[in-house]
Amino acid sequence: MEGYQRPCDEIGFNADEAHNIVKECVDGVLGGNDYNQNNINQWTASIVEQSIAHLVKLGRAYKYIVTCAVVQRSPYGFHTASSCFWDTTSDVNLYRQMGEPYHELHR
Repeated sequence: MEGYQRPCDEIGFNADEAHNIVKECVDGVLGGNDYNQNNINQWTASIVEQSIAHLVKLGRAYKYIVTCAVVQRSPYGFHTASSCFWDTTSDVNLYRQMGEPYHELHR
């Protein structure tokens, strides 16, 4: 197996492509809808399921983890935390916030 290279190593992770896929899913589900607490479960499930389905269709040898939080804007803010263990030389976190540019973090 010496010299073996995974297909994803040859191509590299394309953050712009992943960002566009997630953006299209979010925009497609939320569109111009106003916040409605009764729709949150459906919206978040649809965004996650569609994002994963489209990312997997790329046929790349990656693991994808998609999480989604839809919250009403308020002066009180929104706080969340998560923890991951990953390969800092190849794994990437892609973050998208509606109304603002996404932030890509390489660790």
